[in-house]
Amino acid sequence: MSIRVLVVDDSSFMRRQLSRIIGTAPDIEVVGTAGDAHAARDMLLALKPDVLTLDVQMPGMNGLEFLERLMQKRPMPVVMVSAFTQEGSETTLKALELGAVDFIGKPRAESLQRLDEYGRELAEKIRAAKGARLRVNARSKPAALQAKATLAPLKAQPYPVGPAGGKVIFIGASTGGTEAIKKVLLGMPADCPPILIVQHMPETFSAVFAANLDRVCRPRVREAQDGDVAEEGTVYITKGNHHMQVKKEGERLLIELVQTPPVNGHRPSVDVLFASAAAAMGRQAVGVILTGMGKDGAQGLLSMRRAGAHTFGQDEASCVVYGMPREAFQIGAVEEVADIARIAGRVLALFPVKKRQ
Repeated sequence: MSIRVLVVDDSSFMRRQLSRIIGTAPDIEVVGTAGDAHAARDMLLALKPDVLTLDVQMPGMNGLEFLERLMQKRPMPVVMVSAFTQEGSETTLKALELGAVDFIGKPRAESLQRLDEYGRELAEKIRAAKGARLRVNARSKPAALQAKATLAPLKAQPYPVGPAGGKVIFIGASTGGTEAIKKVLLGMPADCPPILIVQHMPETFSAVFAANLDRVCRPRVREAQDGDVAEEGTVYITKGNHHMQVKKEGERLLIELVQTPPVNGHRPSVDVLFASAAAAMGRQAVGVILTGMGKDGAQGLLSMRRAGAHTFGQDEASCVVYGMPREAFQIGAVEEVADIARIAGRVLALFPVKKRQ
């Protein structure tokens, strides 16, 4: 049975373009298009689509307002279609907080080959959205707003002490990962071990994502730069369109950003980071693979485990898409499976601890 899709965009040209691109997938059918939120609401009731593609910027009720109401009254899989600008990045990340499954940029008519690649990517995201586990927050309040209330000082709780045994935490994620990463980082103290993260996202999103996390998390969160030295109390988000890898230089761990070809169809790739962690850190590394579509990270995590690292995989029940963790588990790369709410605690349990005064 075909996946039924409703396309919502204020541009008639973009509605036609998206409908044509989606229609090339044999297992996906566009059942209708809407130019604004009011038309979309009526079509949702009449057509009962499986997945909605939603424009971020629309007249009247914008995409965020419509998404918030939708997730309160009729939760369903939504893929946001966004312009890759800083403003579009901010809005799209808010949409993910409200419950959208994934996002993609607006199609560009640069070449037929590029449009074919775009069509394959969009079809994959729609298929993943159809099978995704929806996250519906109470009253659909953005998680960033909820998170601020959880940042009371830690009292009489264990926390890592320098130099944290020299260990470093490596995390990989894709679909659903922006919120999963946030949940893990909200469980980390300000003086946590260095944390290096690959999240599949475009170049225009990674700096905005890091800045948003930095506002709500205790550790410092920043977009990684080539040549950075991994430091305690700092989280490094891979720059979009760049692989992140690490190498040891004496007692220091250096971060390198490279634009070598995509791996598993991705740049950045989780496998690239994890493989370098296995080679550079061995048993001093901790690997964590979170929600995401596909298999990126599975082989790299296996390399980490074979090198003596502790490895964790997010459990199926708390994943938006149980793809990457499943692949890693099936090949024996995952040492421990945990709910997303417990991963930070389980990871920190590996480190030397003392009591706060």
